This record gives sequence, structure tokens and C-alpha cells, in this order.
Amino acid sequence: MCKYDYLIIDIGSTYTKLRLFKDCELVATVQSPTTVDNVYKGIKAGQDIIKEQLDEDKIEAKNVLASSSAAGGLRMVAMGYMTRVTAKAAKEVAMNSGSKILEIVSNENLPEYRVQILKEINPDIILLAGGTDFGDESSLIENASLIVESKVKGVVVIAGNIKAQAEAARILREGKVSHVRVPNIMPTIHQLRVKEARDAIHREFIKQITKAQGLSILQEEITNDKIIPTPGAVLIASELLAKGTYLEKGIGEIIVVDLGGATTDVHSIIPGYDNLEDEEIGLIVSNEKQVSYRTVEGNLGMRISAMGVLDTVSPKAIFHKRGLKDEELLEEFTQYCTEVEKTPRHIAENEKEYMFDTLIAETAVEVALKRHAGFISTVADPITGILPGMPIGRDLRNVNTIIGVGGIFSHREASESKKIIENALKDKGISLLPNDPKIIIDENYILYTGGIISQVDEEYAFQILKKQFKL
Repeated sequence: MCKYDYLIIDIGSTYTKLRLFKDCELVATVQSPTTVDNVYKGIKAGQDIIKEQLDEDKIEAKNVLASSSAAGGLRMVAMGYMTRVTAKAAKEVAMNSGSKILEIVSNENLPEYRVQILKEINPDIILLAGGTDFGDESSLIENASLIVESKVKGVVVIAGNIKAQAEAARILREGKVSHVRVPNIMPTIHQLRVKEARDAIHREFIKQITKAQGLSILQEEITNDKIIPTPGAVLIASELLAKGTYLEKGIGEIIVVDLGGATTDVHSIIPGYDNLEDEEIGLIVSNEKQVSYRTVEGNLGMRISAMGVLDTVSPKAIFHKRGLKDEELLEEFTQYCTEVEKTPRHIAENEKEYMFDTLIAETAVEVALKRHAGFISTVADPITGILPGMPIGRDLRNVNTIIGVGGIFSHREASESKKIIENALKDKGISLLPNDPKIIIDENYILYTGGIISQVDEEYAFQILKKQFKL
């Protein structure tokens, strides 16, 4: 009989994390450096630490599950009919599929330009979208021909006008291009349907990361034959917390701020949007009324993207906002950001560096939240009907809970971590950010495990999250 319920393994670019559960309680939590030459070495090192902590010769769990962000995501190019519409749909597809959008092209671009982009990027995945169902057929068929012409080797996910898919598939098949058909990701102008496209890309993600040295051994050990992209696991857990399960109600609208070394991800879940009629949703391309919404700031992070924070908000502006006037300290701050980009595993060694990390974190969180949220219009636009004072975009004013996730939050006192988010929310300006949210810190870096475990048992996962966050 297995002694534990779940062993969760997350392979990150820098650290590999292991979490062990029994009876919905966290039993052990460890992390060890990710071993790039053979990732299983890092996993085994973590397992050895757990065995030592628990004074056991062997760790046996009924379920061994895994996630990974070490591969960095599949390189994806999206092709569609109109750039703006394709961009919107592609972003939703990429949200937790394990893919990273590198370029978006459409029929608004010249054919030769589209071919050039495909050749230059040589993507792992091409999302072939375009046309609502029984609408435009020409773009899907033309782009399929251009993909064949480019001679790229990626997998094409055909996700456009259902009526044109058979012809696009024929062109790709005759051109010996690997492809898969899924339902149209935008069947109507009011509707997004992205699950099937995400699942198709996720399957390719698993194929790619299991090529890494040592991951084939892990795949033999995991019990559900899945390795979930870590950002996807965070999103799934966020949705679970907000919506709840069949047996228990969720906590309602939430925001999750995931501050990492390279990126700052913001997820917001608004369950009430599930009940909106098409007319209330409006045109998908011009609003953010999806239940789940995620933005990724790829240039805002604590280490690899520290200078990206300073490129976005100048060091002088960061200091001025906090009443700091020491020019020598300002120079040291800039130098510190330069250095930690080169040494992403650096941990603050003194009070000064601790303060610098706080400044980076507060700035990254503030910018990421404001970019994620909508805003109050200050101008009139007679074409769109927008008036001054009208809310535009994602309205988060009624969100009652913010969860802080990431290394800086899990390695500080909860009160200090909460202060980072509080300070980031101080100057809302015209942004539609929460008015007075409850701030919860993921002190044990546990949120992602809820998303992974929910793939096997939602109720168990929900109870873990409730206990860890004292809900």
C-alpha cells in the first residue's frame, strides 16, 4: 500500500521542485537545481532530500505527477485572416498550452512576407486560423499553400473555418506537412473555442520536452502520462479556486500574480462571465470578457529580466516615487539589476540588496497588473462610441482576492510579501484594478500543484488549496 497520495515534480529552468501530499496535507517540500545535462539527476536529488527529511528509505506515492517550464515553450507562429483577430485568438490558445507566440501574420501581410517569417522562425507549431465558420475560406486555404511553400517542418494545427479545413488539410497532406484538425477557435465573432487547439499543442509540448535527457525516465514513473506546462497548471488551479467543484463553491473572482525571474504572469478569473449572452460579451476581438484571462510580461522579472523592469520604468522614476534621492544608491541599484541578469540564482546578501529586490518586485507587479487590467477612458471616440469615464477592457474593480506567487513571495515573511502587492496597487490611476482586495501569499509555492492534481481529483486539489491558503 502506498504511504503517500501525491508526489508532484515541477522542472523549472533554474530549480526542480518536489511537493509530497497525504490526506490533503503538504508533507514535504524541497527544491534542487535543475540539472540541464540530465534533468532526472535534479529530480533524484530532490527525492533524496525528502527521504532524508522524512527518515525513509523510499518514497512511495499513489500518484506521481509532473509539470515543466524548462523547455521554454514551443515556438509558435499564428496565421489568420485579420491580424487583430488572429492575435486575440492565438493569445488565448497559447495561454496554457505550452506554446510561445513569436509572430502573428495574416492576409494583411504580403504572401512573400508570410513565407519569409515562417522560414526565419522555423516554428515548432503553426496555428492556422482564419474565418468564422462558413465565413471566409480563402485565407485558410492560401496560408496552407504558403506553409507548404516555406518547407518548414513544424506541426500545423488547423483551427479556422470548419468548411475550409478539408481543403487546407489536403494541401498540407500533399505537401507532406504534419498537421492536425481541431474545431474553429473563433466559430463566431462572439465566441472563442480554444480547448481543443490547446490540447493539440499540449500534446506536441509533451513530445518535445520528453526528448530532454532524463525525462524519459520520469515519464515512465508518472501515473497519468502527462507533463503539464507550469503556467498552465497555475491557470488551472486559479480557475479551480475561483469556480470551485461540483460539491463546493469557489471563492469567486481572483487575480494571481506570478512573479518569476524572467517573466511576470497575471491571471484573472471572473466566473460570472460564464453567464453572459453573446450580446453582452460583444465582439471577442474588442473586449476581455473571457472567464479566464492571462497576460505575460516577458521583459519583467526578478533576475533574467531585471533590466527589462528598468527599461520600462526608469530607475529615477522608481526612486522618485518612493522619496529616495541618493544618487550613489541609484547608481548601485542600476548596477545590481545589471549583475543579477548575469547570475539568475543570486540571492540578496544584505539589507541594501534586499531593498533593491523589493523595488524590482513592486515595479514589475505594478506594471504587469496595469497592463492586464482595463482602464477608464479619458477621451471620446465617436467611431466606437466610447465616452469619457467609460470602462474599457478587463474590469477588475470587484475582484476580492489577489494571490502572490513566486520565489520572492515564498522566501519572505508573508507580511512583507503582502506589502509588495499593496504598494503596487497604491497608485491605480485610471486602471480598473481591485479596490480593496484580500492579499494571499503562496508561501509554500503550492498553487501550481492544485492545477496538476485537479487533472486526477478536483476535490482533493481544492481541499489542498483551501488548507494552504486558509480559506
